[in-house]
Amino acid sequence: MAGPAHHGAIIYSNNLKNLSAFYVQLFSMKVVRETADFISLDKDGFNLIIHIPPFAIPHSSVSAVKLFFAVTSIENAKSLAIKLGGEALDGEWANPMFIVANIVDNEGNHIQIREFARNPNA
Repeated sequence: MAGPAHHGAIIYSNNLKNLSAFYVQLFSMKVVRETADFISLDKDGFNLIIHIPPFAIPHSSVSAVKLFFAVTSIENAKSLAIKLGGEALDGEWANPMFIVANIVDNEGNHIQIREFARNPNA
C-alpha cells in the first residue's frame, strides 16, 4: 500500500499494541505504519487503523469502529448525508495529503470522509 488509504476502517483503542497484535495474529494483517497515535494494518488492500482517540470523546458521540471513505468534496458529501437522513458533524482536520471530516449515517454510525489534495502527482 503506497501512501494513505482512501477506504478502510478505524478502531479507537487506548491499547494500540495489544489490539493490533490481535488483528495481525488472527487475520495475518501486516503493519504498514506505526506512530505514537496509531498503527496502520493492511490485508489484501483493506486498511485497518488502530487509533488512540484524538481527544476525550464521550461514548455517546463516537462509535468504537468507524469506516472511512475518500470523497471528491467534503461539502458535497456532508450535504448529501444530511439529505439522506444522516448528519454532518462540526469540524474538519487536515494534513498535507487530505482533509478529514465526520458524518453520521441514518442509523447513527460515524463515518470519516477524506478529501484528498487535488495534486495529479500525489
